[in-house]
Amino acid sequence: MDRAPGLSVRLKLALSYAAFLMVGGGLLLAVVWVFLLRGTSVSIFVPAPSNLLRAFDPTNFGPIIFGPAAVAVMAFLLLFGLLGGWFLAGRMIAPLTHITDVTRMVAEGSLSRRIGLQGRQDEFRELADAFDAMLARIEAHVAEQQRFAANASHELRTPLAITQTLLDVARRDPNRDADALVERLHDVNARAIDLTEALLVLSRADQRAFTKARVDLSLIAEDATEALLLLAEKHGVAIETACEPAATIGSGTLLLQLATNLVHNAIVHNLPERGTVWVTTKVRPGHAMLVVENTGEELSSCSLSTLVEPFQRGTGRIHTGHSGVGLGLAIVKSITEAHGGTLVLEPRPSGGLRVVVELPGAAA
Repeated sequence: MDRAPGLSVRLKLALSYAAFLMVGGGLLLAVVWVFLLRGTSVSIFVPAPSNLLRAFDPTNFGPIIFGPAAVAVMAFLLLFGLLGGWFLAGRMIAPLTHITDVTRMVAEGSLSRRIGLQGRQDEFRELADAFDAMLARIEAHVAEQQRFAANASHELRTPLAITQTLLDVARRDPNRDADALVERLHDVNARAIDLTEALLVLSRADQRAFTKARVDLSLIAEDATEALLLLAEKHGVAIETACEPAATIGSGTLLLQLATNLVHNAIVHNLPERGTVWVTTKVRPGHAMLVVENTGEELSSCSLSTLVEPFQRGTGRIHTGHSGVGLGLAIVKSITEAHGGTLVLEPRPSGGLRVVVELPGAAA
């Protein structure tokens, strides 16, 4: 933004200090005049140069030299105020200058720079600490977005490369079974569509571009469970539900996607046979909770933090023919945060995963 040139803050402060001293000096001289020299005969004249030094002699402070002394004192206060104010203003705004320099570096793309002001807490250090915290969040967000873009590009390129390979093989081999080729292309295309739709849902949740309404998590959980009963039977997984009304404010479509992803993950990442999934909704003071647990192999606490990263499917989890696109829990995390909630992943002592989604409750 183009701005008209103006005085620096340091000069403004110096002038302010000097003006304050001048006003204080004027008030002091007025007090001396009112209480000490009132009623006396005052002769104000400019003395000879040889008598100027007598103006600062306390024994000669009287009616004759009051005028020249006052002028000399005011001139001294003005000079002292300007010099002292310039020095003090420089000391005071030094942290602000450092903050400005770091801000310019950050504006040029150096997000790793930090202000890091030292010393006791004051307004400048509060500003610097808040700015450093903001930079840390921005740097982490940019790194996450770059990582996500790279992973998304890789995942989207895979089905396209497979499609290109199948078409090239079919072109070189006219006698190839067309039905098998079409079926394979259908599967690859379906995976690309699933991935694209998942990316759109994730973007929608991140941008919080949705209409909010009153939603009952118990109904959401029941709908998600019913939609996945056939998949659970196919994998030999039993689903147990214990849902009590738990109202929150948000998007019913996104929350249904959240519950569906959780139940789906609990089914496909379960024991090879006789697995179980528990779906529970409950209310806590001021909060509505959705809890999804599943049996499975033991998970380490270190691996849990990576499960909510995009395209991270987690090492050691069971893949039973449906690994998904690697965005299930990433979408759950984004939807939860978009609704002002918290997501907690905990390993079950006997194996498997426990996921707790806690959202702000809605008033009755």
